[in-house]
Amino acid sequence: MAVQVGIVGASGYGGAELVRLLSAHPEFDVAVVAAHGQAGTPVADLYPNLVDFGSFDGVNVDALADLDLVFLATPHGPAAELGSALFDANVRTIDLSAAFRLDADRFSQWYGEEHSRPDLLATDDSVHGAAVYGITEFARSAVASATLVANPGCYVITALLGLVPVASLFEPASLVVDGKSGTSGAGRAAKDALHFSHVDSNLTAYGAPGHRHTGELERYLGHLGDYHQPVTFIPHLVPMARGLLITATATLRDDIDGDAVQQALVDAYRDAPFVHVLEPGRFPSTKAVAGSNGCQVSAVVDPRTQRVIVTSVTDNLGKGAAGGAVQNANVLFGLPETTGLTAIGIYP
Repeated sequence: MAVQVGIVGASGYGGAELVRLLSAHPEFDVAVVAAHGQAGTPVADLYPNLVDFGSFDGVNVDALADLDLVFLATPHGPAAELGSALFDANVRTIDLSAAFRLDADRFSQWYGEEHSRPDLLATDDSVHGAAVYGITEFARSAVASATLVANPGCYVITALLGLVPVASLFEPASLVVDGKSGTSGAGRAAKDALHFSHVDSNLTAYGAPGHRHTGELERYLGHLGDYHQPVTFIPHLVPMARGLLITATATLRDDIDGDAVQQALVDAYRDAPFVHVLEPGRFPSTKAVAGSNGCQVSAVVDPRTQRVIVTSVTDNLGKGAAGGAVQNANVLFGLPETTGLTAIGIYP
């Protein structure tokens, strides 16, 4: 019998991408497509590619508790409430928001509020507490036995996939992470900065130095990459709908060369179906992974400065959100993690 799945927040870009991916999944049956503010609205009114899904459902916790799996694609406030209720009901849940990614102290620091269920958050001495931080490539066994999975942020998963295997090779406090995201990363809500006339032919930095993903990046780069230092992170908005590129630079330790960096990446992803390590000097492009769950990574060392340049790309709605969530769902239910997904982008 197919796994019965619900999607809450299906009117947002991440939620709609989940609907698209799961509609073709051979083992999952989408039973609930919920959107609180759009309940009763035909799905195709917002997303003309999704013509067979009727109207958005309302959010009914009791109905969700009868399902096998629920995806939360809401802002972190509603996700914290729903995720907690579903965890208490022992319903497997994958949350695409930031509600459960950080421990209580870091959540308060970066989000300016106290968490309503600190018992479900990550602890200081473990990569995961009750909520498993779900970069599948680094947490397969933990995800497989989880009830609540905190899906990573799009900037963070793209950066960590490039940096975790090589972070221990860096000199302390030398890491600078530059991120560039398509406008869908800012969500579907109408915002002045996202008007076509403002975004078109324009490129701008935003959110530095206090972007909320900085805390998440530092926390898990420490846990997963053994790099316990502050990180400078500068996000940018680029005039395209989807796609995310990270360019990170750091000073290498004196005894490290480009061959060691390349080998560390190759070793880390030898058996990873969605992460492709490119040859040094060949740089990833966002178009190569558009519409997919793929990630491309490359690294090149500048011998003049002894600095490494690590570049990684994902589709921010794919591996950076809905695709990564489906990959985690496959692991949760004992399926091959590639089920219903591809690493091959739409090109050109």
